[in-house]
Amino acid sequence: MLTETRQEEILRMLESSGSVTVQELTEHFGASESTIRRDLNALHRKGALVKVFGGAVQAETTLNTKDEKVSMRESLHSEEKKRIAQYAASLIQADDFVYLDAGTTTGYMIPFLTEKSAVFVTNAVSHALKLSDNGFRVILIGGELKAATEAIVGNEAYAYMQKYNFTKGFFGANGVGEASGFTTPDINEALIKECAMKHSRQKYVLCDSSKFHQTSPVSFGAFDSAQIITDRQPEGGYASRGNIIVVSGE
Repeated sequence: MLTETRQEEILRMLESSGSVTVQELTEHFGASESTIRRDLNALHRKGALVKVFGGAVQAETTLNTKDEKVSMRESLHSEEKKRIAQYAASLIQADDFVYLDAGTTTGYMIPFLTEKSAVFVTNAVSHALKLSDNGFRVILIGGELKAATEAIVGNEAYAYMQKYNFTKGFFGANGVGEASGFTTPDINEALIKECAMKHSRQKYVLCDSSKFHQTSPVSFGAFDSAQIITDRQPEGGYASRGNIIVVSGE
């Protein structure tokens, strides 16, 4: 098999599974380890993948430009999201002043919340209603409603957000990467997230492991600007980073 053809097939395998090992590739192509490692090195230099110990993972080239509706995203990776959300909810202490970002994973926190003295500020209409129904004091910021994510955005919301100082902030993200940081498709929503994050003493990004190596058009925070709560240690060079909290189901 020609080198170029083999490398194209490696990238197709990565697109399908997100990661590959040298052993998998040697067995798949019937090639030597040295040949496969040369391929991975060449593709890594081109930025087509990220070479890691024993294999490779997708480069952060998947660009997600569209926000799916909440109803479509809520059931995706629901068990992982619930584990992440339960752990995040346990971090809230007496008299905390909490920012709860719009998003499905942050929404999963609400049934696990028990600290009634905490006050919640949110830009998510559905979060505000659920929090209120559960007996919490909640402040819903004003502004323009973005239908797809049920989030309040816009200039009024941004000005509103600048008044607050939160003890803890919990955020959702469409993509997480070392280079791109925390990303989302919409500039207006990104500005609200960025402002709330700057005004939060402790910052937590809640994301299931499928969000790693994904990138949306607008960044709202650097990778090391918040603690990341996820369900599985991501592939790649993330293991050496000290801001990832893994909540496994085992």
